[in-house]
Parts: sequence; structure tokens; C-alpha cells
Amino acid sequence: MQNDTQRNGAGMNILVTGGAGFIGSNIVDAYLALGHSVVVIDDLSSGREKNVSKDALFYKMDIRDKNLQEIFTKHRIEFVCHQAARGDVRGSVERPMEYADVNVCGGINLLQCSVQSRVKGFIYSSTGGCVYGEPQFVPTTEEHPMQPRDPYGASKASFELYVDTYRQLYGLEYTIFRYPNVFGPRQNPFGEAGVVSIFTKKMLQHEQVIINGDGTQVRDYIFVKDVVRANMLATERNANTVFNLGSGRGTDVNTLFGELKKITGYPHEALHGPAKLGEVQRSILSAEKINKRWGWEQQFSLIEGLQQTIDFIKIHEV
Repeated sequence: MQNDTQRNGAGMNILVTGGAGFIGSNIVDAYLALGHSVVVIDDLSSGREKNVSKDALFYKMDIRDKNLQEIFTKHRIEFVCHQAARGDVRGSVERPMEYADVNVCGGINLLQCSVQSRVKGFIYSSTGGCVYGEPQFVPTTEEHPMQPRDPYGASKASFELYVDTYRQLYGLEYTIFRYPNVFGPRQNPFGEAGVVSIFTKKMLQHEQVIINGDGTQVRDYIFVKDVVRANMLATERNANTVFNLGSGRGTDVNTLFGELKKITGYPHEALHGPAKLGEVQRSILSAEKINKRWGWEQQFSLIEGLQQTIDFIKIHEV
């Protein structure tokens, strides 16, 4: 087993990219609760400034910005948690150059600044749902070949290679997480967002829910608080490897609809629309590697997470 590099993580100056977004803002809150100083950069293309805690410093900035190094220098950044990305499969098919520019070139800009500032560690949020493509086996382990089916997945897989390259060239230590379908409070229920938040908002407003395709697509759903906990573990130590996060169990979209319908009391059935181009049929991730290394495992069940998400959307979105 590879030995992890432990660090004294108390009171670090941490940069969170995409910190106004769904997952990023939850991570920011956790860092602040642990006593870290947090700087957030987000271009607000999908994030919301209201998600950012008043105790964090916020910059509306693109990760491709040539002035990014000034943020690192001014705030003496010691650690980077990189959550920012263009993240929509359909958008990537329509605008592949933009996705490569933000997710790869923007990421390299961040790596360059991290090396120049000699940061202690770098977390990168990748995607298990897209880098593996249509998996050869499930639950899928980290040894599965990367075979993305869309430009979004290709851009995320490409940048994983850059992260490890910078460790080999410059000693930049890192942890890469491949996320499953993450859901929870602050997930944007408008437009191209997660299926849980989209369905929930429509149900609470008594609007028609539309399922893309026949609804048999299987996904591994995990509550955002479990993802945040993994990021906190990675801030305490460097793994210099990639970890899947997931429950190891799959739920199809029709079943997910049924659970949300039950909790919200939604009276209608779903309509089925055309399937999304490039979408994989099933994605279930094995988290055995991180469980053995760090003891991480899913703590919130699907139903517990759905209830908390619905309660949040009732208060803040409806």
C-alpha cells in the first residue's frame, strides 16, 4: 500500500475554484468550519454568488485568466481544491473547443500557478460517470480504462493526465476524485443541472417531469456531504492517485422518479423524451480503494439525501 503524505492542515490558505457552485460551495463551508482561510474564484457561469459564505473571499474570475497568479501571491495560497469546470455533456457536444479550453487549458493555468506558489497539495474533481464511458464492468474500479464518449468526459480525462504529469515534473502532490452523480442542497434546479434537483423543483411546482430516454439508465447517486467529507480527508494528506467516490449501487432514473414522487406527493406520471446524445447506459462506481486507504464510505442513504435535498429546495427554490 502506498504511504500517504500527512500534513498539518490547520489554518491553511485554501483556494477553491468553482466555489460558488453546488459542490464547491459545500466544500467551502466545510473548510471554514475547520478554521481554514478560503479564497473562492468562480466565473458564475453556473455557480451563484449567494452560495458563497460571507467568511470567504470571493473573486469573479475565469480559471483561464492571465492574472490568476496574482490571487495566489496576494493571499499566499497553500492548497488548491479544483472544482470548477464546464460540466454538461450536451453542451460539450455542441461546444467542444470551449470545454477543452476551460477544462484543460484553464486547469493548466491553475497547475502553473500552484507550482509557482509551491502549494502543499492539489485536489481535482473528475467524473466517474463520463471518463469510463460505457463501462466494461460494474461496479467500476479505478483500473478500468478511460474511454469517454463525449468531449466533456474527454476533457476531464485529459486533465487527469496533466495533474500527474505536474507531480512527476515539479513534485506537485495531488488527489483526484472521480465523482458519481452527486446531489444535495444548492444543486441548481434550472436548465442543465442534476436530475434530482430538476425533478424535485418540477414536482414541487406541479409541473410536468420529462425523463430523457426510457428511464432505464442506471447511475450511482451520492449525497454531497459524503463528497465533502472525502475532500476534507484529501486536504489532510496527499494520495498522489485517483479515487472513485460512490455507493457501489445503481439506481435507474425511473426508480429515482418513483422515490421523489413518493416523498413530494407528486400526483402525475413522467413523460419520456428523446435520449441524450453521448449518454452512457449505466455507471456504478466502486469506492473500495478509498475505503481501504482512508476508511471513506457512503454515510447518507439515497432516501436520506433525497429528503434533505427536497427540504432545501422547498425553502430556497420554490
